[in-house]
Amino acid sequence: MQKQVEYSDAIKTKYPEQVVIVIAKDKNGKVNPVTLGWTMIVSGNPPMMAIAVAKKHYSIEAISYSRCFTICYPSSEMADETLFFGSKSGRDTDKFAECKCNAQPAEKIDSVLLSDAVANFECLLDSQAEAGDHIIFIAKIVCSHMNTEPKKRLYTTAPGHKLGTAS
Repeated sequence: MQKQVEYSDAIKTKYPEQVVIVIAKDKNGKVNPVTLGWTMIVSGNPPMMAIAVAKKHYSIEAISYSRCFTICYPSSEMADETLFFGSKSGRDTDKFAECKCNAQPAEKIDSVLLSDAVANFECLLDSQAEAGDHIIFIAKIVCSHMNTEPKKRLYTTAPGHKLGTAS
């Protein structure tokens, strides 16, 4: 049986929720990573994914400029980087320079891969749409990567940016 409740109460049942790090270079070539919770697969053939980015985020400018980005599935060992990338703005901070993480060049786009991530997806921007206070970017996956070591994926496990693995 279901009962009607406020949205703010019902949405708390979403955890664990996936978390990704999205990387795009800005107009100055600065690597700008941002942590996002809202992402999904939108097509299997061709492979496509979508991300939702708050309109206030600097990443909107970087993605709009570069027309490409990397979607990274962070590993459980990357909790500190994930929190850092989600708590600082690329307008004011060179997040990639301040938060030392292992990276390597992307193969098919002008971006980078996070070497310690579970997986990385190189994406070319296909389209975008406004959705309330967010912009949804839909992209074609042009190259995919998996870590050579077994890694557990990092998730948001509870409100307040609590991170961990899904049980």
